[in-house]
Amino acid sequence: MSARGTARQIAAKAGMLLGALFVFTLLLAALPAHRAPTQQGSPQGSPTQAPEVDRGSMAGMDMGDEHASEKAAVGDMTPGHHAARSTHMTMTAMRAQSPEDVQRAKEVVAQLRAGIEKYRDYHAALNDGFKIFLPNVPQPEYHFTSYRNGFLEAFTFDPARPTSLLYRKTSAGYQLAGAMYTMPKRATEDQLDARVPLSVAMWHLHTNLCMPPRPQVRNVDWSKFGLKGSIVTQDACDTAGGRFRPSIFGWMVHVYPYEDSLDKVFAMQHHMD
Repeated sequence: MSARGTARQIAAKAGMLLGALFVFTLLLAALPAHRAPTQQGSPQGSPTQAPEVDRGSMAGMDMGDEHASEKAAVGDMTPGHHAARSTHMTMTAMRAQSPEDVQRAKEVVAQLRAGIEKYRDYHAALNDGFKIFLPNVPQPEYHFTSYRNGFLEAFTFDPARPTSLLYRKTSAGYQLAGAMYTMPKRATEDQLDARVPLSVAMWHLHTNLCMPPRPQVRNVDWSKFGLKGSIVTQDACDTAGGRFRPSIFGWMVHVYPYEDSLDKVFAMQHHMD
């Protein structure tokens, strides 16, 4: 092989690696800002410490921040999270709804259902490269994420190709409930609207995060720090000796295509029956 061909192969592999590192920061710990539809079956297994994440996958955030953010994100799924969403979450403003928006949203749902039908068997998702986020931590729903899909979603939108699949754990394994689309946090509301109409769905972004001083991460008071903490400004975070993050991860929207109406399909919070 010529030297030029070898150089091209090296450049291509480097580009793929950089792309994977980039998308990881958009997706990891992007757990929902709302409760999922009714959980069927009982979660199996006991709570365990969140598994360590490969340091090589941490682009744009240090290991301590990422690990702590994982725990905080899981905590977001507990009752009471929505009381803090005005300070630790930015949500898109609802726009006036038009018949065209409704039709476009229905088309997204139809394409999504067709695209993920084969993943009713969660083994198919695993075989296609979807990775379970924090599989040993009991959660209302589990994210099976395709980092390849997430990378592609940063640039193009295919409703049948979501970043993550959402499952509820059952006695038999996992039951498919929905999916999640993502976009980089730099995306504008018009760009989000072009994918899923803002008159139908609300995208959300985790914001105003104060990470604790590194020596305190293991025994931190999470009532002050993290995604559910009381600290929401740069000044307050500096005073507490923390590290302020205006926003983390990326925009996300969950879609539950098996619900019977658009307000339930794109609801920010599903009430438990």
